Amino acid sequence: MFFTGARVTMNATIVGGHTIGRYAFIGAGAVVTKDIPDYALVVGNPGRVTGWMCECGVKLAAGSKPPVHASCGACGTAYMSRDRQLIRTDSQ
Repeated sequence: MFFTGARVTMNATIVGGHTIGRYAFIGAGAVVTKDIPDYALVVGNPGRVTGWMCECGVKLAAGSKPPVHASCGACGTAYMSRDRQLIRTDSQ
C-alpha cells in the first residue's frame, strides 16, 4: 500500500504486502522488504532508512532514527519525532 506523496524511483523493488508511508522516498534500485515509515528515505538492498525527507522533497536529516526536531530549509515545514516516527507539527 502506498500513501500520499510517496516517491518510488527507477528500478526500485517493493516486496508485496508492505506499506510505504506518507511522503516516503525510495531510492533508485532499493529493495523494500519491510514497512517504511512516513517521511523516510530508503536506499540499498535490502532497503534501509538512511534519512528523513520533507513533503517538498528536501532532505531534512541523515540517520536511521528520526530527528527530535527538524525544519525544512526550503519551505519551512516543521517536524518532530514521536514513537520513532517523524510527524509534521505545523498546520497542514
